[in-house]
Amino acid sequence: MRVRPLPAAQIGVYRRRMDAADWWSIEVMDAEHAGISAASWRAAYEQALSESLVTNGAVGWQWFEHSWGVVLEVSFTREESWRQWRALPGTGAALDAVPDPVAGLLVHRGHGGASGAYVPRTPRVPPAADQVLLPEPT
Repeated sequence: MRVRPLPAAQIGVYRRRMDAADWWSIEVMDAEHAGISAASWRAAYEQALSESLVTNGAVGWQWFEHSWGVVLEVSFTREESWRQWRALPGTGAALDAVPDPVAGLLVHRGHGGASGAYVPRTPRVPPAADQVLLPEPT
């Protein structure tokens, strides 16, 4: 079997596919004995964080609310852009102001919220066994 090299036009296509955006998650948990909740923190800093994301090259971001707090998922095409945004004074001030700065802040790569699935799962097809008629009681 003979292997042919890829044409130059196709190499560019594959490179573009590999340059997919990286997602980062900022998880803010509610504090037990704090006067502010994670939802209140979001309300206070959402606009400032969104503006800084727009001006610093984020390709997408999304907020999620959970029973334990909030998650901000941020997408950048380059890790360098993420680091620059993370080093901004406004970003640092917002993260310093979370309800529990010691144990209530997680920053990590990937989707957050303790969920492995980014897109909700579709409903499963019910098993065929529930279609069987049961005998009527006498």
